[in-house]
Amino acid sequence: MSDPGALPPDEEAPLANAPQRFEPRDVPAAPRPAASPDRVVHLVGNAHLDVVWLWPWQEGYQEARATFRSVLDRMDEYPDFVFTCDQVVLLSWVEEQDPALFERIRARVAEGRWVNTGGWWVEPDCNIPTGESFVRQGLFGQRFLRSRFGRAATVGMNVDPFGHAATLPQVLAGQGMDAYCFLRPMAHELPLPSPLFRWRAPDGTAVLAFRIPFEYQSSRETVDRHIEKSLAERGERLPETMVFFGVGNHGGGPTIRQIETVHRFDRMGTFGALPLSDPERYFARVRALDPELPVVDGELQHHAPGCYSAHSGVKRWQRRAQTALLVAERWAAVAGVVLGDAVPREDLERAWKQVLFNQAHDILPGSAIEAAFEDARDQLGEAVSIAKRITAKAQNRLAATVDVPLDPATQPVLVFNPHPWPVEATVELQLGAGLEVDPQRVTTGAGERVPSQTVPPQASVGRRPGGSVAFRAALPPLGVARYALHAATGAAFAAGAVANQAEGPAASPVPAPAAPPTMLTRSGGRVVLEHDLLRVELDEGTGWLTGLLDKRTGVDLVAGARGPHLQVCEDPTDTWGHRVVSYAWPGAEMPVTRVLVREDGPLRARVRVEHAWHRSTLSEDFLLTAGDDALEVRVELDWHEPAHLLKWRVPVALDDPRGRVEIPFGSIERRVDGGEEPGQSWIDLSRVDAGLAVLNDAKHGYDLSPATEEASPSIGITAVRSPVFAWHDPTELDPEGVRSHQDLGLQRFTVRLVPHGPIDVPDLHRRAAELTMRPRAMLEGFHDGVLGDRTSWVEAGPAAVQVTAVKTAEDGDDLVVRAVETSGRATDAVIALPLVGATIRATLPAHAIRTWRVRRGAEPVPVDLLEEPLPTEA
Repeated sequence: MSDPGALPPDEEAPLANAPQRFEPRDVPAAPRPAASPDRVVHLVGNAHLDVVWLWPWQEGYQEARATFRSVLDRMDEYPDFVFTCDQVVLLSWVEEQDPALFERIRARVAEGRWVNTGGWWVEPDCNIPTGESFVRQGLFGQRFLRSRFGRAATVGMNVDPFGHAATLPQVLAGQGMDAYCFLRPMAHELPLPSPLFRWRAPDGTAVLAFRIPFEYQSSRETVDRHIEKSLAERGERLPETMVFFGVGNHGGGPTIRQIETVHRFDRMGTFGALPLSDPERYFARVRALDPELPVVDGELQHHAPGCYSAHSGVKRWQRRAQTALLVAERWAAVAGVVLGDAVPREDLERAWKQVLFNQAHDILPGSAIEAAFEDARDQLGEAVSIAKRITAKAQNRLAATVDVPLDPATQPVLVFNPHPWPVEATVELQLGAGLEVDPQRVTTGAGERVPSQTVPPQASVGRRPGGSVAFRAALPPLGVARYALHAATGAAFAAGAVANQAEGPAASPVPAPAAPPTMLTRSGGRVVLEHDLLRVELDEGTGWLTGLLDKRTGVDLVAGARGPHLQVCEDPTDTWGHRVVSYAWPGAEMPVTRVLVREDGPLRARVRVEHAWHRSTLSEDFLLTAGDDALEVRVELDWHEPAHLLKWRVPVALDDPRGRVEIPFGSIERRVDGGEEPGQSWIDLSRVDAGLAVLNDAKHGYDLSPATEEASPSIGITAVRSPVFAWHDPTELDPEGVRSHQDLGLQRFTVRLVPHGPIDVPDLHRRAAELTMRPRAMLEGFHDGVLGDRTSWVEAGPAAVQVTAVKTAEDGDDLVVRAVETSGRATDAVIALPLVGATIRATLPAHAIRTWRVRRGAEPVPVDLLEEPLPTEA
């Protein structure tokens, strides 16, 4: 007997809209209920992949292939599924290891369902790299996208970095991207007027920006809770919004269950319309709707301030690699034009890609596992090695064209200046070729004597006098100058280096140098270093300065300043420094163990102060050089204090000063509140008439601290932190566990204290570049040549015009020159290019970044940051 309530076999009851756990894969779309919220939530399927983090790059390499295969399989199953991809290196890895899979990606890009965003080689840290590095991220990233897919990205995307430099909108726009997506800092770290806004750089360039709500990834299961939490951060003024979903960090991407639940809740109408979308479509909708959006100026900070100082090694390696490559590009370009040498594009590209890869947001910030930094060291070492080979070859080829007249009583030295402005620098030569020189007889190519003296040798071999010498060199802009070391009394140099040249005239007498010498006095527990510009007084008991008198202004920048110099404190924070506001904590001072004079000559004085605390030692060599208006401090730290940090602090005798710090392609005013902040190579405290800048060649975490009852205002550099590798709060550490801590062992960095009058920002930019990108000297033989004793190939002026790149174009032999306006005022730039017989004349707006392509015999052509002509105005 049949059940009277049963339906006939060919009939079914109507289906509820979308009951729980129902997966409507094969159910046709239905209209959402009229009660559904009137909003559109663009669901952006993505697969954030940290190329390195809790795994080495080799695992990221494999996961890129696995993730992209999964994404393409989902596309085969769901015709409406759209995928958003950033980090161009992932595409390059798949192209390299699985060409067939890469062809499937190309087909989906052509179809419009695979959308490449970001346009950069990786998602880098967005504070620590130089401005030129951000340019190269887009130069190599966008060129790859265009060459493989026929179009570049139009949306910038850095979802995982911990803060964003103020100048990035101008960089993005110059690379063809007019919108930007990010996650951090989150709403609790940086209040914004709206998650969608116009982000404006100091020069006025603005891009649309969107802070991703809640997270860029979601659970492997359903996405409804993820959407709920994301919508809780939705700004009421937003016409439409985005929610990013997909398994991330170790890749993975959207899952079947995630896509099914998007379909389910779209059918139910729970959250409004839920189209599977991408950032390009979203920003296109925003522009079509043209809502009134707030404008946000300046930097977007910050998350994880501990990452400005975590792992000193990778930050120093990065600084060296970036500057080495910029130098190599310049000399390769000069040799290419002057000598017709082929530009080593493939080598430069390979080296730059190693540098860019290791700017990834878990490598450069120091938050990856220990093994990852062994790879970073090797890869950045490869980049530096390539750069140095390119530089050495180009400079040796150019050196062979310099006229070096024969004088058997001298040893010629050529000094190359990598900067397109005149530079005065101290050149140190370690002479290991059996040369016996008179350390106080060094002359220019014109025979003028320059300040010089013996310096401590790097080798301990033999007892030869004058084995190491330093002299003061005045160098032409992006050029080369010839100098000569003179033989010690009764000695003559071998003539083995003479190249087919008849013996020249006898050497003329060497006059005395014109520059006033540096003087050193030591008595009563104090050491005084002095010349015509500065007077430095050092207390032997504390090991720190009690005087730094700028004789030009009459202001002593430290006299009477109170507070510690070296501060050691226990640091219980995790690797990232989560929830840290400041590292300007009270700390124990490192007592002085010894003070000694290492150099006392006419060129410079050098005093060494040694400190010790528990198992650690720190030495500081204070150098004051004739003709130099800065005090150099060379620091050597042997650190053995797990879970501790050291602040290297400079108290200043300035009331209520203002702070400023260098950022990529510019500088920014910062509050004097003790907060831990990121910066590039210089930081400054100033009042109207005077100030003190602190330059360094390796560190990026700073504080500007206000006066207290116990201490004067000060500049603090976080010299070292030693947290556990890749330790993320709130994970609790096993007290009995075995762990590795960062930064234990030896490290070195150099600091320059620069007293000044009213702050001269362009001068500080140039001086910081001179510290990190030093001239190179080389011994040379005698030979005929077409170049005189001083040659310049590029010169930029005035000082506000900071030339950051001189290179050969990526797609031709044109010269590419880039300049940044650094004073904050419109500046008339004149960049002389005798290298190609041209001159660039242009008015640079305040804070502007401008690039030109220059061909010999033609007018310079303004181009964008991808080295392509700017669109002409109608």
